Amino acid sequence: MGDFVSAIGARAEEAAIVAELKAGSEEAYAWLIGEFQRPVYGLVYRMVSDPADAAETTQDVFLKVFRGIKNFHGESSLKTWIYRIALHEAANRKRWWFRHKAHEAPIEAGDSEGLPDEAMRQALTDHSDSPFDNVAHREVQAQVDRELRNLPEPYRTTLILRDLEEMSYEEIAEVLQISVGTVKSRLTRGRQALKERLMPYVRKVGAELGLTEPEELDSKTQIAAGSGRVEVTP
Repeated sequence: MGDFVSAIGARAEEAAIVAELKAGSEEAYAWLIGEFQRPVYGLVYRMVSDPADAAETTQDVFLKVFRGIKNFHGESSLKTWIYRIALHEAANRKRWWFRHKAHEAPIEAGDSEGLPDEAMRQALTDHSDSPFDNVAHREVQAQVDRELRNLPEPYRTTLILRDLEEMSYEEIAEVLQISVGTVKSRLTRGRQALKERLMPYVRKVGAELGLTEPEELDSKTQIAAGSGRVEVTP
């Protein structure tokens, strides 16, 4: 009963925020940006792989949100609606990039691509680790990011939403407009595909970075790095 009451309260709070947004409240818009700007940027960056493109696309996402909020009627949660817009804009940006910019620079970004900016680095770094562990974690994360970008759709998007954005199966199903069963199937296949792509890297640098080859797992593949553990989940 407590969970049900909490859910009702959350829906009522969101409905009030949406009403304020539709009324043009500057405070509501400031709350929206504060609540969603960083996660939307992180999601878009994982899709387009370029910090400048991700920042510009994030701006486009919020422009679409501000212009379209009057047409939001609560069929899904506000978060689901915003993420759906973000994925659409990121896909548009990728198509534009391949048409207009692919010939100007290599598709693969530089060695510093793994973490988009200092804020993201700080968020992803465990400050209790030793300097060596931090380097190992960052290098493994950068490799995971590279291999994740090479996964075929729709596996990559599903993995990002589940294992990085930590969305529920139901939320992912709403965002991608597919069934929960399809979400689970894509996750299983995507995780296995990512693991297979990472195995040569683990075998090559495992001794140097203190990595151990992951065993066959039913869900998430893990790689031990130094004294901590790095989950090899996209």
